[in-house]
Amino acid sequence: MTTADHRLTQLQTLEAESIHVLREVAAESERPVLLFSGGKDSIVMLELARKAFAPARIPFPVMHVDTGLNFPEVLEFRDRRVAELGVELIVASVPDAIAAGTVRQEPNGSRNRIQTPVLLDAVERHGFTALFGGARRDEDKARAKERVFSFRDEFGQWDPKNQRPELWDLYNGRTHLGESIRVFPLSNWTELDIWGYIAQEEIAIPALYLAAERDVVDRAGMLYAVNEFITPKDGEQVERRSVRYRTVGDANLTAAVPSVAGTVAEVIAEIAVTRLTERGATRGDDKVSDAAMEDRKKEGYF
Repeated sequence: MTTADHRLTQLQTLEAESIHVLREVAAESERPVLLFSGGKDSIVMLELARKAFAPARIPFPVMHVDTGLNFPEVLEFRDRRVAELGVELIVASVPDAIAAGTVRQEPNGSRNRIQTPVLLDAVERHGFTALFGGARRDEDKARAKERVFSFRDEFGQWDPKNQRPELWDLYNGRTHLGESIRVFPLSNWTELDIWGYIAQEEIAIPALYLAAERDVVDRAGMLYAVNEFITPKDGEQVERRSVRYRTVGDANLTAAVPSVAGTVAEVIAEIAVTRLTERGATRGDDKVSDAAMEDRKKEGYF
């Protein structure tokens, strides 16, 4: 007689942990919201939320802080997925804030830092008390030190030295008036786990994540696809290369990587042997300083 093996796989364990976090926040928090950009991490997080509350609808809205510099393919995917699930989409617009004069465009072209006041304004306006984010600890050293429940003061700021213990996966979600928490259900996932889950669950993703022939320019060793936000500068040579995106941030500052991986299985094979994180390999906005991410997080960024 064969004994049944009830041990969970790596992905089953991560899935169960994330669903537990999603349900815990939904039970404890007065008004949660899930940040959904249409990128691979938020796609997986939204799928976990669907599973956590099925067959009922997801009991909270989703929100996207739109910088106005997003890849059109990603925005189309965002809108389509939200419509499929029948959830409310709230868009906090950085271009609207620039037009209103509440934030000012930075000279380097990045809108990462000015996303923060737009996000905090939306949180205050809608009364959100908990925000789900798709950040993972393997992405950046600033994110590596973050708890699953990350507490922010009444100004939305993060103090990494003043956070609550999380012993035995027990979470204290209590907040005082004006405070909020950022919750990261994918904290313990890696990029490889994300792709493994996408393959296992057959989750749809934007085509940008798969390799295709694209026109690119090489800037300081990073390959930027020519699009409405990236035009060749004087002296730059446009090349036709097979590339894919490991992450999809702002189109003007997110680089592609050389790749022939046209399927999810081939992407997994490439990621399994890489030694550079996706942000380190592709995000020009993280090159400002070694502490760029941590500085933004302390100001209120995810």
